[in-house]
Amino acid sequence: MGGNGGQPGIHTYTSLAEGGPFGSVEPPKRPTGRLIMHSMAMFGREFCYAVEAAYVTPVLLSVGLPKSLYSVVWLLSPVLGFLLQPVVGSASDYCRAGWGRRRPFILTLAVMMLLGMALYLNGDTVISALIADPSRKLIWAITITMTGVVLFDFAADFIDGPIKAYLFDVCSHQDKERGLHYHALFTGFGGALGYLLGAIDWAHLKLGRVLGTEFQVMFFFSALVLALCFIIHLCSIPEAPLRDAAKDILPQPAPQDPPLSSDRKHEYGSIEKVKSGYELPVQGGKNKNPAEQIQRTMTMKSLLRALMNMPPHYRCLCISHLIGWTAFLSNMLFFTDFMGRIVYHGNPYSAHNSTEFLIYERGVEVGCWGLCINSVFSSLYSYFQKALVSYVGLKGLYFMGYLLFGLGTGLIGLFPNVYSTLVLCASFGVMSSTLYTVPFNLIAEYHREEQQEEQAQGGGPDSSGRGQGLDCATLTCMVQLAQILVGGGLGFLVNMAGSVVVVVITASLVALIGCCFVAVFVRYVD
Repeated sequence: MGGNGGQPGIHTYTSLAEGGPFGSVEPPKRPTGRLIMHSMAMFGREFCYAVEAAYVTPVLLSVGLPKSLYSVVWLLSPVLGFLLQPVVGSASDYCRAGWGRRRPFILTLAVMMLLGMALYLNGDTVISALIADPSRKLIWAITITMTGVVLFDFAADFIDGPIKAYLFDVCSHQDKERGLHYHALFTGFGGALGYLLGAIDWAHLKLGRVLGTEFQVMFFFSALVLALCFIIHLCSIPEAPLRDAAKDILPQPAPQDPPLSSDRKHEYGSIEKVKSGYELPVQGGKNKNPAEQIQRTMTMKSLLRALMNMPPHYRCLCISHLIGWTAFLSNMLFFTDFMGRIVYHGNPYSAHNSTEFLIYERGVEVGCWGLCINSVFSSLYSYFQKALVSYVGLKGLYFMGYLLFGLGTGLIGLFPNVYSTLVLCASFGVMSSTLYTVPFNLIAEYHREEQQEEQAQGGGPDSSGRGQGLDCATLTCMVQLAQILVGGGLGFLVNMAGSVVVVVITASLVALIGCCFVAVFVRYVD
């Protein structure tokens, strides 16, 4: 990263901590290899998500989890994430750890993901080896498995915000767009690989016999992929820390005109030492007291005020993101069940050796291949997005993603057929890629516009208390809120209608409503 200011050919820049004690200068252009390394976190995360989607239901059934606790498992994690996501996002904006602002949070959440997988994939085996009493064994196995599922979901949902904020901090505007496309590309690749490995019958292979069960095999692959991907991610682009400016400045008032050379640039997160011996934050205008800013921003009261005072266009973007994820999750969470029951006409409640149950299992397997098609097409569409955006713009991409998903799911619900359903799974990939890229591109556009306005006015950073970490976390919160709405509402709809077809039709209608919303209410920067 940067070196000494003023030397030719060396790229240096200041912090992008909006609302914080530092100003902002456009970071240098990042090589494609670095952006790909940064995207490996999304590959590892989505790989583990696919493993969970394939194995969590069999794991929960195998430990004897009561049906009354299923809603607790699926709702506890998004509720916690929805409540805590903005708090942690704001904390990362002002984290002064020596390793940077975002990476300590990313590392912690990655370890939590690994621990969660270890608990829900291996918990039953460990408990069986340690406890002989059947009643105690059942209680402990259910407890450990539930804890693992909730911990993994919480960390995997949570980690997206810090990863996006890390990208925004260390990249120029053009590199942010490239980075988001690579994120979506590797998200699709990770999901496809996870579903493919999950479809293999490991019990009849040598590796399965060596490690014990297919659950242990998938934990081996998941832990290996997750560890490698996040090591590469954390080493991808250097992130300089925010120094503890408050401690350096508080002994004496800061000079009004620090003797800084006007033709020098400074490192990201750097504090230039001046001749008087004090360390002063580099800003584009009047210096503010960092201690007061950090203390104000890190209180719950100011955090809630920042969220309540969010500009209307940010609020509309969050609502559109909520609509999109509600539609997407409504379809994805019930898709394999839809394939087994509606497309293949199987029955999951029949005896396990009955024809109806075997037909249902076959439908679930084909549904997994449909999800694999979704992941692959998500990667392909992410690649072509870079070319499409120059023709249709972000508005066109946003509208087209919602429209194709709404039409695709509608046709699947109205005309359930094996081959047409698998073909239309490509529309799921368009929606997935859209949700992972366009909203965050708009966040980057909004922040760039605000920075340009501040520079034109000759002022310092915005003191609203909102930073990129908080805004990314607030946007990611909509995923948790969508999970809460889907988990709490779709079960009721299915019971009322008596068929899971209503889930696919609901997803289609919500997506088409989202089309109208993104076209009318979301603001796009020219």
